[in-house]
Amino acid sequence: MTTVRAAISWSAGKDSCLALLHARETGWQVDDFFTMCESNGDSKSHALPPDLIAAQVAALGGIWHQVCVPEGEANAYARCLDEVLCQLKVHGCTHIVFGDIDLAAHRDWLVPRCAALGLEAAFPLWGLSRTALAEEIVRRGVRARLVCVDAGRLDPAFCGRDYDARLLAELPAGVCPCGEDGEFHTFVLGAPGMAPLAVENGPVERVASRPPFLPTEFVFQRLRRTG
Repeated sequence: MTTVRAAISWSAGKDSCLALLHARETGWQVDDFFTMCESNGDSKSHALPPDLIAAQVAALGGIWHQVCVPEGEANAYARCLDEVLCQLKVHGCTHIVFGDIDLAAHRDWLVPRCAALGLEAAFPLWGLSRTALAEEIVRRGVRARLVCVDAGRLDPAFCGRDYDARLLAELPAGVCPCGEDGEFHTFVLGAPGMAPLAVENGPVERVASRPPFLPTEFVFQRLRRTG
């Protein structure tokens, strides 16, 4: 039987990690990880520095592809995504794994984009209960930390905390336990099959949103490696 060779769209957060675990457990070979980044090299949404993501992917036994999107260029994100997908196809990948749960608009944009390049988009977590997924992440020993919080939706005091059963129990009503609606983002510190990363919380940074985001403030917990 031929093994499916896949790449994964890698945010460095818990949902990507769980999607990776699901894909690998089906027998897929997932060695290539790609992350869409700002022009300065930090990851989009999470604002994680490249050295942290590179160390994380290496700990998961993967190869990291950093995709820096230039500023001020129309359709730059789509162009850069197409370019990395084409490269991955040349390297032998036939499937692209995404960690989306139920946001149809994003999936509806990704599926035809992959198909146009001869790739199949795969969504291992699609349609599953958000609460059940949050509980699975904790139960399976995926260790993650909140590194970004939308202060308009969640108390900034949650930023920098570990994503664990206690945090889930303390999330206010109306906040998705997976942060799927943009309330927060995470960085994975350890997981099954991953050597744990030694990191500590650094400074906290507050950044006012810019279009197309609604007016709010994002709070970022900067992490730094200690080992």
